[in-house]
Amino acid sequence: MHGCTPTKTMVASGRVAYLARRAPDYGVSTGEVAVDLVKVRQRKRDIVDRFSGAARRGLEEKENVDLIFGEASFSAPHEVKVQARTGDELHLKAPLVFINTGTRTPIPDIPGLADVPYLTNATIMELGETPEHLVVLGGGYIGLEFAQMFRRFGARVTVVQSGSQVLPREDEDVATELARILREDGVDVLLSAEPVSAARDGERAVRVQVATPEGKRELLATALLVATGQAPNTDRLQLEAAGIERDREGFIRVNHRLETNVPGVYALGDVKGGPAFTHISYDDYRVVEANLLKGGNASIENRIVPYCVFTDPELGRVGLTEREARERGLPFRVARLPMTRVARALESDETRGFLKAIIDRETSQILGAAILGLAGGEVMSVIEVAMMGKLPYTALRDGIFAHPTLAESLNNLFWNLEDG
Repeated sequence: MHGCTPTKTMVASGRVAYLARRAPDYGVSTGEVAVDLVKVRQRKRDIVDRFSGAARRGLEEKENVDLIFGEASFSAPHEVKVQARTGDELHLKAPLVFINTGTRTPIPDIPGLADVPYLTNATIMELGETPEHLVVLGGGYIGLEFAQMFRRFGARVTVVQSGSQVLPREDEDVATELARILREDGVDVLLSAEPVSAARDGERAVRVQVATPEGKRELLATALLVATGQAPNTDRLQLEAAGIERDREGFIRVNHRLETNVPGVYALGDVKGGPAFTHISYDDYRVVEANLLKGGNASIENRIVPYCVFTDPELGRVGLTEREARERGLPFRVARLPMTRVARALESDETRGFLKAIIDRETSQILGAAILGLAGGEVMSVIEVAMMGKLPYTALRDGIFAHPTLAESLNNLFWNLEDG
């Protein structure tokens, strides 16, 4: 299994190693720090088995639910053929069909890449030893989480990002600060860098040629991670047999109620495109449940989308970025506060990053926020609740928060306003 739970389990192991190495900063003696990747992997497997096992038992014990493991494809708009793992071929027909097949890592068209050993976000978590040099193709959230994680496990790490910044959808100041933090941790971050070719070097190593603004550079990787995006798992569903429409990238088209162009057929989660997060898939279920089981009129339109990048420090994000607010021509102001001015961060000696919020100048409501700092996702969630309740930013500026908590930083954040 791959996704949030296994990745964050391993991120936690990396953070423990990081803090153990920093123990002298806190007046604590620990001795030499070593990472046993086999034990890290087993801990991850145990937690995943616990989660997935509980989910499986819940389905198997549910009345009127049949759980079938196999590969399915459409044979008609409301008919599905399933090649079960038992070897049986099943033909199922239903008035309602729900597609939630997720995504996978697409392999970019780089000369030689198909002929070398490479890793994806799934296979890298099954390594039993820390590579000497991990090269990561892609500077999105998946690539950055693994880059920092394996640096903390003891690998030398190089990130190759084709764009001018990591996390291309974020504001430039956020991406620049995160890249600075990664470099401070010893990760080599190459920007505006294009992989040109890949070739074997002996049995295990891979030579990667990269074009950079400073000229060509050759990287010798003992492990190569491909993290250049996600593609929908729709190519083997035989959607054409059902007449279900896809976009140019293969994602299934849906309306605001998550229904495809075929009545009674719905697509949920990553396979429909848009924000690819577990909590969005949960909310998709809420929409479908409200409409089909409770006679409601729920919609995915205008919903507030939060997410986190689980680097350390975390990036908690919700709503609009500054760039999006500017592109929409909205009148806005920006609130900023460095983590060096947050009491709890100072006391914890974790002052990297900053807080940032976008505020509608006319309504005083919060349009979005980026919290790059200690427990950034938790602080972001406080702002999200305010956005859900349509509170003006002054409610947080003037609110009473326990001292010293990270949420208390919102008092000072919203006193620091500048025009957008």
